[in-house]
Amino acid sequence: MGIKIYADPITVNCRKVLAGLNLIGAPYELIHVDYFKGEHKAEPYLSLNPNASVPALTDGDFELWESNAMLQYAADKVGNEAAYPHDLQTRVDINRWLQWEGSHWFPACYAFLVENCVKPLLGGQPDPAVLDAQAPQFHKLAAILDKRLSDRRWVAGDAGPTIADIALAAPMHLHGWQKLPLSDHPNVKRWLLDGVEQLPCWQQTTVYEGFTTTRPQ
Repeated sequence: MGIKIYADPITVNCRKVLAGLNLIGAPYELIHVDYFKGEHKAEPYLSLNPNASVPALTDGDFELWESNAMLQYAADKVGNEAAYPHDLQTRVDINRWLQWEGSHWFPACYAFLVENCVKPLLGGQPDPAVLDAQAPQFHKLAAILDKRLSDRRWVAGDAGPTIADIALAAPMHLHGWQKLPLSDHPNVKRWLLDGVEQLPCWQQTTVYEGFTTTRPQ
């Protein structure tokens, strides 16, 4: 028995979990669920995750959805306290950022992903009105993260990356193609480019423009 991840590595939350498991050092088996073919919306996957979203995790008879919960589970399962510290205040701080990512940060970044990546790939065009409407919320949230990173290398401090860094970076993972407006947020940009993107776990799960895990020739 061991962890199985049902996922399509091209998506935000699937990459989050795969990179996070690599950071944690948790072994897993990847079961591919093709996102663009809609396999996450059909059986047998729906019986595993009734939300019709990827990823999902099983560990023997145990089933779990919600990507951030998967990172918490895996870190505790293998006992990686560096990636998910046991110190109460540090842990609840990380949990706070995980909840913030899911509730606020992901939607703000995802609008740029849909407009600048998904729509053109499917033959459409970005809607400037959608991007203009989303920009103030993105900048508001990015400023919060930027302030947090103003005096530290990683979200939880200088000791090293935690699952909070992986979770917060995931919605930005195609930032160039997404055209995320990062120039006003230098600490976020430094953390992402010089920190997260240099981690082996991140490089091992790279997604390229066009939603492919194969490096363009």
